[in-house]
Amino acid sequence: MEIERINENTVKFYISYGDIEDRGFDREEIWYNRERSEELFWEMMDEVHQEEEFVVEGPLWIQVQALEKGLEILVTKAQLSKDGQKFELPIPGDKVKDIPVDENIEDILDQHFNPKHEVEEDYLLDDDPLEFMLAFKDFEDVIMLSKREGLDELKTTLYHFEGRYYLYTEFLEDVFEEDEIDDILSILLEYGTETQVTIHRVQEYGKEIISENVFSEIRKHFH
Repeated sequence: MEIERINENTVKFYISYGDIEDRGFDREEIWYNRERSEELFWEMMDEVHQEEEFVVEGPLWIQVQALEKGLEILVTKAQLSKDGQKFELPIPGDKVKDIPVDENIEDILDQHFNPKHEVEEDYLLDDDPLEFMLAFKDFEDVIMLSKREGLDELKTTLYHFEGRYYLYTEFLEDVFEEDEIDDILSILLEYGTETQVTIHRVQEYGKEIISENVFSEIRKHFH
């Protein structure tokens, strides 16, 4: 993948279709499968961050150009407006597009990187449980986390992938209130770090360590 830093807020990179396939993605599915296109995008952004220290903060403006042998992608970070209420995104024609500050990166990604999605999909997503993926460098951190109270009702699975441990967590809406979810996330982030690695990638290429009830299972074996 070729990366070019345009300025402080903009980066451009090129990836060939061969490179896309080498990463385990099908050339066609990146256009029609939202989850796979997002997974590929964040994998590329991880490389951009490592090579160019391009930190993603807030919404992005993403322009994708399909070339004969690959994709050219331009990514620009939105700038917060002076009143602090909207992000300003550049669009072709030297115009500015304002969006609310609470619109997340995935929405922007879905609009620009995978424009063929149906509007109805947004309503379906609202009914889905809240999913969260944590990465841990050491298993000891997972053991320490398992000793914290109030976590056993979470739906959890533990994986090992590329030398790290990944905890997949699912919050069921009929079990947790919004404030409870915020508190639990704060606890989880004391021991692990949020990651853009998707559950699908970990399931496919990683190894499942504990299939369910991760914290209670760990306490059975590690006092």
